[in-house]
Amino acid sequence: MRYVLIALLALVLLGAGGAVAGGFYLRSVEKGIERVDAFDGVPEQERPQKEASEARNILLLGSDSRDPENTGGSRSDTLIVAHLPADRSSAQLISIPRDTWVEVPRSKDGKHGGREAKINAAYAWGGVPLVVQTVEKYTGVRIDNVAIIDFAGFQQIVDAVGGVEIDVQQEFTSIHEPYRRYELGVQEMDGATALDYARQRKQFADGDFARIRHQQQVIKAVLNKAVSAGTLTNPGLLTDLIEATADAVSVDKTLSILDTATEMSGLRGGDLSFLTNPTVGTGKVGDESVVFPDEEKAKELYAAVKRDSVPDILKAAAE
Repeated sequence: MRYVLIALLALVLLGAGGAVAGGFYLRSVEKGIERVDAFDGVPEQERPQKEASEARNILLLGSDSRDPENTGGSRSDTLIVAHLPADRSSAQLISIPRDTWVEVPRSKDGKHGGREAKINAAYAWGGVPLVVQTVEKYTGVRIDNVAIIDFAGFQQIVDAVGGVEIDVQQEFTSIHEPYRRYELGVQEMDGATALDYARQRKQFADGDFARIRHQQQVIKAVLNKAVSAGTLTNPGLLTDLIEATADAVSVDKTLSILDTATEMSGLRGGDLSFLTNPTVGTGKVGDESVVFPDEEKAKELYAAVKRDSVPDILKAAAE
């Protein structure tokens, strides 16, 4: 799985930094953030109704064009549904593996979709709007906003906070040049090392799920380092962090960076719950290797998201 969690991290970092740097500076940063037509052509009559009006659900997307394994172009995109409860005291991030087998609606040009496929096909077939349609159709959850990450910026974010400490739980050697060796225990990582660490999957029995765990480690480490006193009280580090983060993320045309950042400025690594879409395992559909979702458990999970019941979200994900 790619590193779409950084998109939410970017919003949190902008919030933490903006709270110190001031609203005027954050407004100037917001003007330079790229905007996308995330909901263009999404039929309103087919979208789920909003149940918990004060809660927000942000779809996080991303791809890594510099990933040595990325040979599929936009098909490499993966996604997370980030649920922000009404009280904004936490966030629940639900990863949907890229090979999850779902119904993809027909694309706007009518040439693709209208059938079951891997969820990552939606981006290639219809861009961000078709991803929104696909996620809403599968989950029944209305997407309020979309954030997209440029992973080339991930390395800059890690370096902007001065690197991170990661507890490596299994020794392995990277399959990508320069073939870094990751020893058991806590290691200090710069941006390039952390990005390489978060890319690895083939050395692990559970593949992409191991990569998801590593990604989550890095996200928590960056977030906690970024909101530490050493970063927030150092004008130079703070400016570098905010500018690197702003360069790494693009958002839909309705999302206010200032408002979202203000709402999320109190979040820390311990406030984020990392969850995975329920599955019944992997298998084959024709010649494609896919992940089969657990329909009943997923229905329970997303029903809890819709009604903004955090205890039920965590319970459904743990079962």
